[in-house]
Order: sequence, then C-alpha cells, then structure tokens
Amino acid sequence: MRRKQRVAKDLIGTPDYPSNKVFTISNFITALRLVLTFVFLYLFVADVNRYVALVIYAVAASTDWLDGQIARRTHTVSWLGKMMDPVVDRALLFTGVIGLVARGELPVWVCLVIIFRDVYLAIGNSIVHRYHKRPIDVVLTGKAATALLMTGFSFMLLGLPLVQGLGWLGEYSAIFPGLDGREVPMGILLVYLGVVFSLITAVVYTVKGYRACKHAIEHPEEEEEDFLNPEIVDCDNAARE
Repeated sequence: MRRKQRVAKDLIGTPDYPSNKVFTISNFITALRLVLTFVFLYLFVADVNRYVALVIYAVAASTDWLDGQIARRTHTVSWLGKMMDPVVDRALLFTGVIGLVARGELPVWVCLVIIFRDVYLAIGNSIVHRYHKRPIDVVLTGKAATALLMTGFSFMLLGLPLVQGLGWLGEYSAIFPGLDGREVPMGILLVYLGVVFSLITAVVYTVKGYRACKHAIEHPEEEEEDFLNPEIVDCDNAARE
C-alpha cells in the first residue's frame, strides 16, 4: 500500500497540491474549450462560415489562460484539470492545423512537425511514468509555443494582415511561404516561431524527464507517496508535525 502524503488543508487546490475535484468552474471552461474546437473544425472545413469559425477558434484559444487563472485564484487546481489542459491545447492546435492544411493554406510539414513532437513527448511521458509517477508540470516555453501557434493560426484563418515575405529563400518557395518574397498572412511567421518554441519545449521536457527518472531511481522511497490521495490535515497539526 502506497504511503499517503500529509498535506495541510489550506494547500489543497494549489498548483503544488491539486485536488481530486471534477466539477469545478475551471474544469467546465476547459471542457467547453474542447467542444468549441470541434465546432470550429466542422464550420471551417465544411466552409459554412469562415469568420464565425474564426470567432469560435479565437474564443477557445483566448480562454486558455482563463481556466488556469480561475483555478489558481480560487484554490481549485485539480489533477483532472492539469491532465485536461494540455490535451485540450493539443486538440485546439491540431484542429487549426488540420483545417488550414485541408484548405491548402498551411504547409504539410508544419503539421508533421507538430504531430511528430507530440508523439515523441507521448512516448517519452509513458517511459518517465514507469519511474516517476507525478506528472511533470507544464513549462513556460510550452505555453509560449501554444500561444504563438494559436495566435498564428487565428491570423491565418482571418487571412489578415498581409505582410511582405522575408525574402530569405528567393522570390518563391512552395514549402516555406513567408520566408520567400511573396506576400503572406502575418500568422504564418508566428506559426514558424511557434514551431521553433515547440521543438525547444521537446528538448526541455526531455531534460526534465531524464532528471525525474534519475531522481526516482536514486530515491525510490519518494515514489511510494500517494500524491493523488493525500492525507489532509489542519494547518495547526501540519505545523506541529
């Protein structure tokens, strides 16, 4: 039987000590974001209404920070929310990518890089979980990558503003629009920057995963703590102990 971690009652629901609650406002917002991603994908790919689809995508993307802020300010950070948030982020990114690729507005290689990175991280996470049970927290570069990609996709969906290409690859490059001399939506440049941050994030998670595994192997007793079901104690009792 795994040893229960003793945690002061006032700390439950903070980022370091998430609760097991399911029905919270922040979790509802996260679930709503997931529903909106699929509504967006249908409207955009089916060419029902590009601008309505854009508004839905923008709402889903802009509320990425809202659920986390509410959870932290109200001490309702939960394990479910910590697991759902990156999943919904990926779903939102993938729907934007799939929609733009399906309409021929985004190079296929961008889609492949994002998919490869996520598959790599998923495999890495399964390996790390064999040794280190506690999920690794989201890193700042990952949030920056998500923000850049979502903002870039939103501008690409809008098709505005148009900017002159950087001209690094001559007048025309089929697979790198925006790095040639053609006029393109500004969003593609933000997408490229987001891809760079995504790859940096993969490196950061690799290092953090390696360190977590190494620490778990050297200190196996720490992995015996049942962090999902802590023993909640009053603050006074926690202080005395």
